[in-house]
Amino acid sequence: MSLSRPGNDDDFSVWKNLSHDIPAGVVVFLVAVPLCLGIALASGAPLASGIIAGFIGGLVVPLISRSPLGVSGPAAGLAVIVYEAVERLGFQAFLLAVVIAGILQMALGFLRAGIIGYYFPSSVITGMLSGIGIIIFLKQIPHAVGYDADWEGDIGYVEPGGETTLSALVDMTNALHPGAIVIAVVSLAILILWDRPFMTRLRIFQLIQGPLVAVVVGIFLNLGFQRFAPALVLGAEHLVQLPLADGWSGLREFFTFPDFHAYDDKAIYTAAVTIAIIASLETLLCVEAADKLDPFKRVTPTNRELVAQGVANTVSGLIGGLPITQVIVRSSTNILAGARTKASAFIHGLLLLVSALLFPHVLNLIPLATLAAILFVVGYKLARPQLFVRMYRAGWYQFIPFMVTILGLVFTDLLMGVGIGMVTALFFILLEHYKCGVYLHESHHDNRYHLKLSEQVTFLNKANLLRTLDRIPPRSEVVIDGSDTRYIDYDVLEIIENFRAEAAAKHIGLKLVGLPVEGSLPAGSRIPVSSSTTNKSHETSETPV
Repeated sequence: MSLSRPGNDDDFSVWKNLSHDIPAGVVVFLVAVPLCLGIALASGAPLASGIIAGFIGGLVVPLISRSPLGVSGPAAGLAVIVYEAVERLGFQAFLLAVVIAGILQMALGFLRAGIIGYYFPSSVITGMLSGIGIIIFLKQIPHAVGYDADWEGDIGYVEPGGETTLSALVDMTNALHPGAIVIAVVSLAILILWDRPFMTRLRIFQLIQGPLVAVVVGIFLNLGFQRFAPALVLGAEHLVQLPLADGWSGLREFFTFPDFHAYDDKAIYTAAVTIAIIASLETLLCVEAADKLDPFKRVTPTNRELVAQGVANTVSGLIGGLPITQVIVRSSTNILAGARTKASAFIHGLLLLVSALLFPHVLNLIPLATLAAILFVVGYKLARPQLFVRMYRAGWYQFIPFMVTILGLVFTDLLMGVGIGMVTALFFILLEHYKCGVYLHESHHDNRYHLKLSEQVTFLNKANLLRTLDRIPPRSEVVIDGSDTRYIDYDVLEIIENFRAEAAAKHIGLKLVGLPVEGSLPAGSRIPVSSSTTNKSHETSETPV
């Protein structure tokens, strides 16, 4: 299957954009290596399973998906679930659960469940991106100074070892490594310099990406420390640690196959359903976020994305890999590195496969401090101060869900943070809905009121309608006009009926236009619109209430 986006212009063809996609794929590959290993470590699974999920996510998903810039791989958000499932089932039986989860995801795609992805508010998605940026930045500070106790991969506030994001920042002060600090500072300086306008205008600096230069410099700095400054040398615990395959026999051991004899264990199906649901939700969230970051504003078909993720999870489970989702850290890194098409994701997967099998020794020279510097830049770009100013200027209804989502992500995890943001955004939607539903036309001269109902009047408008009717003084003339209303709840009709009884006691002249006297609002049940019995006012105000 072609890697080019079907039906797209030549501007987005794979071959035309390789000059952008190859460097971006290399950058994502460098970031993905420690993340894949760290997530495997946090999941209680063999380190090879993280690499397998990484290259399957890179090689399989782009062949089926139409996400132009999304990158898939093992997700930190599933680490706790995977850890518990591996402990309970054993790793090989767990792989069968991954295979079944992939089949379930394919079914969700064919059933068009991807539409859920279109119901996330923009303020929440923007908050998710900024929150991820802040988390990336905070999580990499310990690695930049040589405190690598928790390694890489976790994005939740509580880390697998029991530490938290903030406690790690405190603990790192007792484990500062001068060599790591030097490498991180030099790497960060290279990355900042590479982004300066006078550098980006030169063709050579467009072809050679700053992150790649930073990695090479980081490797040679550490090698130089071995000869000229032994006190600064970084040990193996401060470097990338790919598992090494010892010849062809070791290569066969790199892969693990599921235990199909465990098919009758009900716990496997429970784990499969859990993985399928959470992986699908994380994917849909990341798709929405990646599309928002896409400079060309392309839209990913979410149903097809679920199918692609399902196929990748099935393949990953069959050869010993962790569950796969589209991952926002790698996707945002891909976009910010200048990728144009999904070829960059494929290139990153190919590099993961080749490096793991052919030259892991070279990758094991990369300092984690250099990768921390790369992720500093990614985190900053996702959470630029200008973005906070723009969201503040957009109004409280945008700014508050945005900030709540950020705080939720930083102090819980991805799904919980987004869930809190969604609840907050929903509250403001309901608050705005509460204000709508009735328009009051008030005549100031002759005490006449015209209540015009909107097209949809639901139970959410009850409080607003009650408040409006309660403001009408005795001996007024009132028209409640539902001539344009297409749906009205029984609860609202009940309020109108109660007001009719109250109007008689208050000597209020009430007229219903286009409304049923009782019952809900089935088609054709309206009272015919009658002619007005009131004179037109000379001064009328219209106030949404």
